Amino acid sequence: MPLGMLVDGQWTTEWTERDQQGRFNRMPTRFRNWIKADKSSEFRPELNRYHLYVCLACPWAHRTLIMRSIKGLNNAIGLSIVDPEMGDNGWEFSDNSGCIPDQVNGAKYLREVYLKANAQYTGRVTVPILWDKQKQTIVNNESREIIRMFDHEFQDYAESEINYCPESLKPKIDHTIDAIYEPINNGVYRSGFASSQLAYEEAVTELFQQLDHWETVLKTQRYLCGNQLTEADICLFTTLLRFDAVYHGHFKCNLRRIIDYPNLWNYLKDIYQYPGVKETCNLDHIKRHYYKSQTQVNPTRIVPNGPIIDFEEPHNRDRFLT
Repeated sequence: MPLGMLVDGQWTTEWTERDQQGRFNRMPTRFRNWIKADKSSEFRPELNRYHLYVCLACPWAHRTLIMRSIKGLNNAIGLSIVDPEMGDNGWEFSDNSGCIPDQVNGAKYLREVYLKANAQYTGRVTVPILWDKQKQTIVNNESREIIRMFDHEFQDYAESEINYCPESLKPKIDHTIDAIYEPINNGVYRSGFASSQLAYEEAVTELFQQLDHWETVLKTQRYLCGNQLTEADICLFTTLLRFDAVYHGHFKCNLRRIIDYPNLWNYLKDIYQYPGVKETCNLDHIKRHYYKSQTQVNPTRIVPNGPIIDFEEPHNRDRFLT
């Protein structure tokens, strides 16, 4: 599986994120600066100062793309989209359908952007990246923090005034994002990248226990933290969107499909149909990335034709008061 990283500025594919028991342990993100509207940071919100690098296939990057869209920041923050198929050189920019080349730094490979920020960088070369064109560096590459910045710190440039993390709900939203991360968001990867039966069964059992839990929660409320769409829902949505098309088969997360959960399935359709979300979703990129790039999991690189999923069919979630 050609998931490369940089070590002291040098590219290598000779590494692993698995422990001796075959468990997948994700490396932490390295750039964790914040843009602050209150001027408490050297990074301040400005029109067209920042640029977002994403892959349409990546659930972490997809979070930031959704928040950029639903907050109405598309004209304030630039965008580059890498090719969905990852080779030995990592994420690459191309002119293929749905991609946007790097017109800010002129990079061919995403690792060049990391090296421009830090020539001796050690760590994974991942999306998303929030780049500062003024200071010529990466501000942040942690999706959870980028969506919070888009939600709160760019209000002067946003077309929407909706707050997806209001102060009254902030503790609950943060707790929920924490609660879904390891068993669900990362759990699908812990299942799919496990290299032992024990590691796989641990991960997949916990994954479905938590899906069952949230299915019950969503029986009595529209969204994860009540009847208001929040950042927590965006964080869960990008995993659920990919589940039946990729994680169910490719990652062996096949106890049940999302479509088999009445509440989760209707919840997924509800968010997909929320204004500004559908435009950020690209199942072609999603399937091509996972099935063609992760050759240790799918050595034939054959991309399945199915499943046929209609995210635009009517949902029943508007029965809840908002």
